[in-house]
Amino acid sequence: MAPPRAPARPGVAGVAASEIPPSTPRAGTTPGVLVLVLALLLGIQPVTTDLYLPALPALTAGFGARIAHAQLTLTALLLAFGVSQLVLGPLSDRFGRRPVLLVGLSAYVLAAAGTALASSIEGLIALRALQGAAMGAAVMAARAIVRDLYQPAEGARVMSRALTGLGVIACLCAPVGSVVTDGLGWRFALAVPALFGVATLALVALRLRESLPRPDANALRPSAIVRTWGTVLRHPTFLTFSALTTAAYGLLFTFLASSSFVFLQVLGLSRTGYGLVMLWNSLAYIAGTFLCRHWLARHGVRGSVARGAVLSLAGGTLMGALALADVQTVWAIAAPLTLVMLGHGVHQPCGQTGAVGPFPQAAGAASALNGFIMMLAAFGIGGWLGTHMDGSTRPLALGIWFWSGCIAVLAWTVVPRFGGDHRAR
Repeated sequence: MAPPRAPARPGVAGVAASEIPPSTPRAGTTPGVLVLVLALLLGIQPVTTDLYLPALPALTAGFGARIAHAQLTLTALLLAFGVSQLVLGPLSDRFGRRPVLLVGLSAYVLAAAGTALASSIEGLIALRALQGAAMGAAVMAARAIVRDLYQPAEGARVMSRALTGLGVIACLCAPVGSVVTDGLGWRFALAVPALFGVATLALVALRLRESLPRPDANALRPSAIVRTWGTVLRHPTFLTFSALTTAAYGLLFTFLASSSFVFLQVLGLSRTGYGLVMLWNSLAYIAGTFLCRHWLARHGVRGSVARGAVLSLAGGTLMGALALADVQTVWAIAAPLTLVMLGHGVHQPCGQTGAVGPFPQAAGAASALNGFIMMLAAFGIGGWLGTHMDGSTRPLALGIWFWSGCIAVLAWTVVPRFGGDHRAR
C-alpha cells in the first residue's frame, strides 16, 4: 500500500518536484521484477571485474605483459566507468533511464565480445575502457531508478535487496571464471560477460518501463549541468555518503585488484581454491545485506552505518596486524575479510541511496557524481598497487586496513552529523 502523498517541495533547480515517490513502483514494473532488474544492472559490475580475475595471471602471460599493464585492464575500465557517468547521468535526466540503458547495454555487449578477440594488451585495455564506459549506464541508472521510485529510507531497503542479488551474482563470478579459464582458456572468460549483457538487455527491453516522472528539458544545457553539479557537490549529505561509498569501494577494489596475484602467485592457491575464497567473500557480503535490512528497521541509516564500521575496522585491523607479523597464509586474509565483507554489505546500500537521496529532480546527475568519485579513487588505488606489489600480502592487507580506518572515522563522526535527511538547496 502506498504511503500518504507528501506536499510538493523544491527540486535542485528550484522547480517544484511532483511528489515524494511512493513505496510501490509507479512505472508499471512489479516490485519483484524491479528488484531482479536492479540486481542484474548492479551485478554487471562484478561480472565485468570479478569474473576475469582468475584469468588475469594467464592473460598477463598470454600477452607477455607486465603486471602493471595487466592492472590497467581493470583500472582503465573503472576510470572510464566513472567518467562516462558524468555524461550519462544528465542524459538520463533529460531523456529517461530506459533509453540510456538500452543504448548502454548494447554497447556493453559489443565491447565485451571484442575483448575476447583482442590481439594485444593495448587493444584489450582500450576495449575494456569502452566496456567500462558502457557499464556506467547500467549502474548509474539503477541508483537513479531507486530514487525515482522510493523515498530515501525505503530506497535503502530496496537497494539492499538488489545488492543481495548482486552478491549472488558475485558468488558465481570467480568460480565460473576459474572453471572457464581452466577448461576453455582466458579468452572465453572475457567473453562470458557479453552473454550476461545480452540477458540483461533483453529483460530491460521487455519488462522495465520508464521510471523518470518528469524529464528535465534543461538537463543537458552546460549552464544547467554546472549549476546542478555545484548544488550536488555543496550538499553535506551528498559529500558525507559519497565519502563513505568511496572508502567502502576503495577497500573492496584494493582486494579485487590484488587478490588474484596474492592468492594464485604469492600464496600458491589453485584457481579453484581462489574461486572458493571469492565465493565465501560473496556469501559474507550477502549476509551483510541481510544484516543491513535488520539494522535499518531497528537503528536507521546512521545506526546501521556505525555498527557496520565496527565489523570493517575489526577485520581490517586483524588483517593488517597478521601481515605485519609476516603471517602469509590464505586464512590470514580470508578470515578477517569475512568481517570486512559483512560491513561492506551494510555500507554500500546505505551510502549509495544516501548520496542520491536529497536530489529527486537530479537523481541521474547525483548518481553519476557519486560513481565518478568512487571510480576516480579506484583508478588511483590501481596505479598504486601496480607499482607496490612486492611478492607479499602486505600491500593488500595494509590497503584494506587503511580504508577500514577511513570508514570507521566517517561512520562514527561525519555520518552522525551530516547524514540526516537534508533537503536539496
